[in-house]
Amino acid sequence: MILAEKITDLRKKAGWSQEELAEQLGVSRQSVSKWEGGQSLPDMDKIVRMSNLFGVSTDYLLKDEISELDETPLIQSEEGRLRRVTMEEASRYMEIRAASAPRIALSSMLCVASPVIFLALIALSESPWGKLSENAAVGIGICITLVMVAIAVMGFMKTGAAASDFAFLEKEAFETEYGVTGVVKKRKEDFREQYTRTNTISTVICILSIVPLFICVCFNALDFAYILCVCFILLAVSVATYGYVRVGTVMGSYDKLLEEGDFTRSEKSKGPWMSGFSTVYWLTATALFLALQFLLEGTWDKAWIVWPIAGVLYGAVRIIFSAIRKK
Repeated sequence: MILAEKITDLRKKAGWSQEELAEQLGVSRQSVSKWEGGQSLPDMDKIVRMSNLFGVSTDYLLKDEISELDETPLIQSEEGRLRRVTMEEASRYMEIRAASAPRIALSSMLCVASPVIFLALIALSESPWGKLSENAAVGIGICITLVMVAIAVMGFMKTGAAASDFAFLEKEAFETEYGVTGVVKKRKEDFREQYTRTNTISTVICILSIVPLFICVCFNALDFAYILCVCFILLAVSVATYGYVRVGTVMGSYDKLLEEGDFTRSEKSKGPWMSGFSTVYWLTATALFLALQFLLEGTWDKAWIVWPIAGVLYGAVRIIFSAIRKK
């Protein structure tokens, strides 16, 4: 569907005559007639104004290949119209996210690796040559875990504050200034190779991380060896997490500006369900881990099993919840 047909279709859906649309846009009726007849094209300012009037994106109006109108209700700003992201704002947002990606990735890495010291100390107390008592191992381990989590939280808060002015990109529908979409798409395509390569390496690390655990099973190793294998798994997964999050943060900035992936208008209208789901899931796993340690006697050397099980089930549970929500 070409621009002329879209203008005619949208005007009729709005119940306006050519004169009424012309009055809204501050042009003559003859101009609207020429647009709808394909005899001339409106300038960019008029296209933006029609985008606001009809509640559609400028991409829908300008791109002939987009023929289906997205019926998802638009999440508008408090002023009742779509925000407009300028080239300067888009560039600044991409720079902020690229600069904060290593910090966000490091904070995520610390969260995943936070139980490692605790488990390692437990393994040391259980080993034949360990001189550290179980109570000391637990106390020191929990303190170190809390410190690592606190550092991670500080990192998340700092990076979140840096991009707070652009929080609307995740929650509201918006439009971009002419030329922004093309620039962002070019950067996204240039970054795609690095994104794919990093995700591939991270996935391989996750798969291979479990090899030492199988080796222990083959040789019927002692309990403390199994705990050390879990520590290795968590360390490997934390490294993989760093890679996933670092490139994912940058790619996410492109998707937000393009309203693609997890940030389409239809997804925004459903609310931030995934962040809430993830928070509840991991808080539940942490509560179960602590309950096994403090409420059940003699489980210090066995409670670690909660983490690998929770990690394996997370992906499956997330897919199930996502399917239920979409249905």
